[in-house]
Amino acid sequence: MARNDTLIDRPASKRVGALRGLMPFLRPYRTMSALAGLALVVTAGMSLVLPLAVRRVVDGFNKDVALLDQYFGAALVIAALLALGTGVRYYFVTRLGERVVADIRRALFDRVMGMSPAFYERLLTGEVLSRITTDTTLILSLIGSSVSVALRNVLMLVGGLALLMLTSAKLTGLVLLIVPAIVLPIVFLGRRLRVLSRENQDWIAASSGSASEALSAVQTVQAFTHEGQTRAAFAEVTEKAYASAQTRVKVRSLMTVIVIFLTFTGIVGVLWIGARDVRAGAMSPGELVQFVIYAVMVAGAVGALSEIWGEVQRAAGATERLVEMLGAEDSVNDPASPRALPRPVRGEIVFDDVTFRYPARPEVSALRGVSLVVRPGETVALVGPSGAGKTTILQLLMRFYDPQSGVVRFDGIDLREMERADFRRAVALVPQDPVIFAASARENIRFGRPDATDAEVEAAAKAAAAHDFLSALPQGYDTWLGERGVMLSGGQKQRVAIARAILRDAKVLLLDEATSALDAESERAVQAAVESLSEGRTTLVVAHRLATVKRADRIVVFDHGQIVATGTHEALVAEGGLYARLARLQFTDGQV
Repeated sequence: MARNDTLIDRPASKRVGALRGLMPFLRPYRTMSALAGLALVVTAGMSLVLPLAVRRVVDGFNKDVALLDQYFGAALVIAALLALGTGVRYYFVTRLGERVVADIRRALFDRVMGMSPAFYERLLTGEVLSRITTDTTLILSLIGSSVSVALRNVLMLVGGLALLMLTSAKLTGLVLLIVPAIVLPIVFLGRRLRVLSRENQDWIAASSGSASEALSAVQTVQAFTHEGQTRAAFAEVTEKAYASAQTRVKVRSLMTVIVIFLTFTGIVGVLWIGARDVRAGAMSPGELVQFVIYAVMVAGAVGALSEIWGEVQRAAGATERLVEMLGAEDSVNDPASPRALPRPVRGEIVFDDVTFRYPARPEVSALRGVSLVVRPGETVALVGPSGAGKTTILQLLMRFYDPQSGVVRFDGIDLREMERADFRRAVALVPQDPVIFAASARENIRFGRPDATDAEVEAAAKAAAAHDFLSALPQGYDTWLGERGVMLSGGQKQRVAIARAILRDAKVLLLDEATSALDAESERAVQAAVESLSEGRTTLVVAHRLATVKRADRIVVFDHGQIVATGTHEALVAEGGLYARLARLQFTDGQV
């Protein structure tokens, strides 16, 4: 299984300005943000006031004892306010982060659920899941922690520098001489860190996509003894993700070492000069202690900001990818002013000179100039060799794709002029590869009509010849069927999918090889149910097994994306050609 490079081979990450993409999610929670900001200002202010009390204590240690007690009392009050403000800040900031990330995850899921199949031709579902989980976790860390800590340290840095200047302009000037030496590595290495962070997250997404693909096909992997190669492929992607992370960690570690070393080297030098000023009587011991505390605060703030900068870079890359996905262009969209499907639904289907090429294979025409009219209530079978375009007809009718030219109409209206959900409510689909959800048998069938009663669910199962085996399960209809229906055979899955379509009770029924995995006895039972269900409904049946379509009102024969013949079974056999050849391959002379 080859790695999907769609997300890896992209331009380097943009600047931290990409974080502006979070603003639409933050705006609804202005009050919560304001309260968190207020608590942040209070805690930073209390931290900056505390050294003033320490200075008073140091300078007045051998003076008035009562005054000393007051200073210690004031320090306790400041500490209490600091603790309260920190707790309030943590509560609002963490709550805000969790709320915003939950909203982002919902928005992402809502977006990808509405994307057409063309979107997933370019992207593994595992990579989409990585965006919803890994990338949003980085944003949670940013909003719930990093932003708060960063703003607090910015306040400490600015306030600390101002108070340093008030304490000793001379020593502060010396401190400021060191700042450019500290800022330069942050800027230079920060750019490199941003690119590495984006690359690392892309490799993590690729790893997730590889694992998801392998696990969803684990039986096939094991059946072909491909475990070794699959493990090796996953290990390769994982090691590349690790190597990318290792490079990022090295750069960040180097930046941290440089910043902290330069910061504290400067502080030691300034303290040395300050100690000499105390000895010379140019400043009091309390002022030096106050200056030292503020200098440590400023140095700590600079060091913390250099640490947080890496997290901000990673979150910026994650935000950029999430915004890209939220704003991803889709080839199939609902119109701004949709037309409503007329009620009651008649079920007329028209393909007017339709030509279509799948986005992943733009050089090959799946359909070429196809024109087809299916009258309301008519049962039409689509037959032909594999790849002839039969299933593509159903894909276009469900508007999973739009044709490059021509028009598909439902009850006289172009599908592109209606909301997809509007006309899809009038359609029931049984796909070639039936999907069984990790839920009970009853919930799987009720997926076709969520408001159906238990009796209606069981009636649909009986009509699809599924009642007997479902009743025999350990908890009957309430038995959990496992992920992708692992507890059922292929034929049983198809019968559950058919029951789901029967329960939907739609005006148009689409069957794509619906009985291909059934044994002869079940196929006869299901065929009878489908024939009964088709009465009064427009039915399109895609089939390779011609025995299942002999009674269709009309059979349309496809070959190389074109209609090559149309008629009843008897007429097409008498006509000769492709259908007669297919019939001879499947039937004995007597059966034909």
